[in-house]
Amino acid sequence: MAKTVSDVLIDRLKDWGVHRVYGFPGDGIGAFDGALGKNESEEGGIEYIRPTHEEICALMATAHAKWTGEVGVCIATSSPGGFHMLNGLYDAQMDNQPVVAIVGQQGLDSLGTFTQQESNLERVFQDVACYVQTIVAPPQAEAVIDTAFRTALARRQPAVIVLPHDVQAMKAVAPPVAHWVARASREPASTDITPSEVELRKAADILNAGERVTFLVGAGAQGATDEVLKAAELTGAGIITALRGKDVIPGDVPYHTQQVGLLGTLPSLHQMHECDTLLMLGTNYPYGEFLPETGAARGIQVDLKPEQMGIRYPTEVNLWGDVKATLKALMPMLEPKDDLSWQRKIVDEMQGWEREEEAEAMVDYDDGANPRRFYFELNKRLPDNAVVTADAGTTADWYAHHLRFKRGMRGDLSGRLATMLAAMPYATAAKFAFPDRPVICTIGDGAFQMLGMNELITMKKYLHRFGNKQLVVLILHNNDLGQVSWEMRTEDANPVWRTAQDVESVDYAGYARLLGFQGIRVEKDEDAAGAIETALAFDGVTVIDAMVSRNIPPLPPHITKEYAKNTGLALLKGDPFELNVIKDSAAALATEGVERVKGALHLGRDDKGDD
Repeated sequence: MAKTVSDVLIDRLKDWGVHRVYGFPGDGIGAFDGALGKNESEEGGIEYIRPTHEEICALMATAHAKWTGEVGVCIATSSPGGFHMLNGLYDAQMDNQPVVAIVGQQGLDSLGTFTQQESNLERVFQDVACYVQTIVAPPQAEAVIDTAFRTALARRQPAVIVLPHDVQAMKAVAPPVAHWVARASREPASTDITPSEVELRKAADILNAGERVTFLVGAGAQGATDEVLKAAELTGAGIITALRGKDVIPGDVPYHTQQVGLLGTLPSLHQMHECDTLLMLGTNYPYGEFLPETGAARGIQVDLKPEQMGIRYPTEVNLWGDVKATLKALMPMLEPKDDLSWQRKIVDEMQGWEREEEAEAMVDYDDGANPRRFYFELNKRLPDNAVVTADAGTTADWYAHHLRFKRGMRGDLSGRLATMLAAMPYATAAKFAFPDRPVICTIGDGAFQMLGMNELITMKKYLHRFGNKQLVVLILHNNDLGQVSWEMRTEDANPVWRTAQDVESVDYAGYARLLGFQGIRVEKDEDAAGAIETALAFDGVTVIDAMVSRNIPPLPPHITKEYAKNTGLALLKGDPFELNVIKDSAAALATEGVERVKGALHLGRDDKGDD
């Protein structure tokens, strides 16, 4: 049988190393899906994973790219399916991930005629994608798909191929040697970029001159762990990780002070206030207010995204390059530091902070369990090869505060987009990427109700494929959109608006059991450790329905005057949980002890009256 355009595209997908796609069918992509179906039954065929929604397909493709370093591929039908994928594609765009989306379209003769499910898809995807192209003729197919993959990989962005229904079934034609016809390469462009020796020398001179060097490490440094640690050893640097870079640097590195900012640590904040040199490695950390004051530190940035350099802090040197390759070239120019007092100070302060974090996790509340306790107990029991996801919201706060990844563990979440519900598709994609590793998803009840509950159905469908069937879903059940509730108080001085904020209570443990999984309901802090141990001992899916307080504040490491003032005004305006908020906040603050008092005194010279 003669090959069709769809057959050629599938062959080309395999040439680009694609062995799994995430799709949802529909008539607009029907001929292509038919070809995928035939291919799946062949040896070496592409695996087709069908979750419950096109948005999940795109989020899983993004997560696949994050977990594996490969191009994630998602497929959907014409307009409605394509529109559903947009949120996941924006997640890929904003977190710099290579994803290729193949979207169906009505037949060529229908374009621009207002027929059913026909819309201008190229215009729709123009903002989210680095490359968007409709295939209108068979000789064009290979060049379009090759360009989509090569561009997605080089620019670390999503690309979109629009595939009209009639073109999908057209007879394939090899690109002729002819005017206007492109004959494309199946080879990616190299991104193993190293800056010039002149620029590297400029950076080395700044680092060698620095007495208090701090590294801010992001997800763009993935794969460069050894190089970052060696450079820190040479320069006597402290290390801070951006939230998505948390798993790049092992948590047991004593001068790794974890994250900085609203969900960061006090030692990280102190590093930013006191460092004289800042090296940013593979990060587009967005919160400039937590970086050094202008002129207080000399800045260097290393990244593969040149347009994202020098926009958060006025850096002196911007090195366009791969973090691993750049550090390898830079290190011979670095002079080993003899004075490691800066690094020792960071280590001492971080040890005190860890004691404070444990104290906050052990506080008992009478209006629900302490969410911190679950993360604290989970951290003590994380399997060596665990993969952990978190969602946008307070789960990201507790994930940052309490989890310390050992070398080889993985963790991730929706970063710059910070979309809700991503924790579940990220976790399901992790099971496909790492079928022999345990996966833990931490998610709030609001996000779980969006589409997270659906993805338990996806797991039921595919669970038999995994060598290790462990998936633990930790749901913070507080009947509240918690992060937004606190943002209403602290940012806008408004009381919680229950009409918008309340989440309908559901028996999540019972829902898990309905699907044949293990469901555990936890109402007391002292039962958190046992529930986590039970879940990690079970070879299957476990839902931990954690009944936690909605009133525990995600306290930043440094409470500003504005934060305190807005919270007070919100309570005065009649917050429905005023008494519990006051009581729970007081209990949390009471644990801060010596370390937070030291922090207040430490920052007092710059922020008098703010603590």
